[in-house]
Amino acid sequence: MSFISDLLTYGFLQKAMVTAIVVGIIAGVIGCFIILKGMALMGDAISHAILPGVALSYIFGINYFIGAVATGLLVTYLINQVSYKTKLKNDVSVGVIFSAFFALGILLLLKAQTAVDLTQILFGNVLTIKDTDMYITFGVGIVVLILIIIFYKEFLITSFDPEMAKVYGINVNLFNSLLMVLLTLVTVASLQTVGVILVVSMLVTPAATAYLLTEKMKVMLVLSAIFGGVSSIIGLYLSFKYNLSSGAIIVLVSFGFFVLAYLFSPQQGILMRKGVVK
Repeated sequence: MSFISDLLTYGFLQKAMVTAIVVGIIAGVIGCFIILKGMALMGDAISHAILPGVALSYIFGINYFIGAVATGLLVTYLINQVSYKTKLKNDVSVGVIFSAFFALGILLLLKAQTAVDLTQILFGNVLTIKDTDMYITFGVGIVVLILIIIFYKEFLITSFDPEMAKVYGINVNLFNSLLMVLLTLVTVASLQTVGVILVVSMLVTPAATAYLLTEKMKVMLVLSAIFGGVSSIIGLYLSFKYNLSSGAIIVLVSFGFFVLAYLFSPQQGILMRKGVVK
């Protein structure tokens, strides 16, 4: 009851809760398309590669969201260019580009010698979120969900069968690019909650958990959003109560849901398939 009382009393905790829930939901939704397309590594790349943009934003005194989004879009463009115009496979391009940008970001942050806590950037701290960041996250959430609803069929068919999408006259490259833009926005929005390093877990783990529980895409989207949101709520509670890193706890709670699905999923659970649990 103490946590609920504090939640009703303290504004910073209310902002943290709203932001964490929104991030959990949108990361879970966009994550479903990411894992269906086998692009989990791309999410990891963008989450690391936005660090130079964050560093430059602090250096020039602008909101980190601007620099991070710009860098994320640049990284996505560079990865696609290297993949399309050379014989290197996509995962190689991702590894080369994101590691270089991540290293550059570390150097910029250290060189700037700002008051910014590097640990907070890398691992997140939703309890320190500002009003502006909360509004930006909420805005990103609305944009992402609206676009997913409007172009659901296009995203679905381009994720499952790009060749069939071309037959139906769908511009596959356009919707792949749009998905990358949404992925970048969600990644940046998640920065304050779980940090640069742990963003990929919020993108992948709730979606992977939902994938183990259903074969229907719409149900998967709803379950993934629920797992992401509930993980954020429980993680924030544990973080506040025991003074632990919010990002790390949220990710571990999300992983806990995955383990339960892995063991007890009616169709794909390990224990269920072996007949240990009936």
